[in-house]
Amino acid sequence: MAKQEQAKLIKKEQLKPDIYKFSVQASKIVKDAQPGHFVEIRVTDQTEPFLRRPISIYNLEKENGILEFIFQVKGKGTEMLARKNEGELIDIIGPLGYGTFKYENYNNLGIIGGGIGVFPLYELSKNAKKDNKNVNIYLGYRSKDYVVLENEFKNVSNNLVITTDDGSYAEKGFAINFLQKDIEDGKIDSIYACGPLPMLKAVQKLAVEKDIPCQISLEEKMGCGLGACLGCAVKTAKSSKEAPEYWHVCKAGPVFQAKDVEI
Repeated sequence: MAKQEQAKLIKKEQLKPDIYKFSVQASKIVKDAQPGHFVEIRVTDQTEPFLRRPISIYNLEKENGILEFIFQVKGKGTEMLARKNEGELIDIIGPLGYGTFKYENYNNLGIIGGGIGVFPLYELSKNAKKDNKNVNIYLGYRSKDYVVLENEFKNVSNNLVITTDDGSYAEKGFAINFLQKDIEDGKIDSIYACGPLPMLKAVQKLAVEKDIPCQISLEEKMGCGLGACLGCAVKTAKSSKEAPEYWHVCKAGPVFQAKDVEI
């Protein structure tokens, strides 16, 4: 059940010129949060901007009620959020979403992310590693300037592959190519993905071709995060031109079985 909480900002870090990591005290939300959940954040006490901003949960510290989220400054709302200072209260609703990452029935996980889509994969990776799963992580970035959280993901994985499109850091190419090789070598029995839509489409296609269970986290624009505004619709795989069928990412997702949605 989602809760509204005035969460105290206890630590603010700037990971890149436009990327911030916030740690907040939000024990009510943290209690029920799972890998794949997100929160809706009110960025100002004023009336403008009116809508909250949906942001994925990066990390949960259940024992002390700490919730961490990472966001990129992309517009007025996130710019206002970035100006918050340690000690201030932030109005947060969460945890939100129905679909979360489920890995219990698998042992050799392939976790793949791209760009800012890597953030919600950390809590998944951390939990899976604690549960003694074989955690293989593939993270793709445009260039060296965009690489974040390498050490953090290294600490929660058995095998970490970093790629850059231009080869300016680590492996040159796309993360999916390295995931595909490990699948073909029999090292992966399930896939978990979050990132840009072209990457998710390629991962979905790969999962179907290789007949491997795949869960994807979709990042649609959400107005309310509660299913009231109906703005985050995604077509189901059963949808047709004659009978279109939709789910709403904030309620049915944000994590879906890849075979169940049309992206």
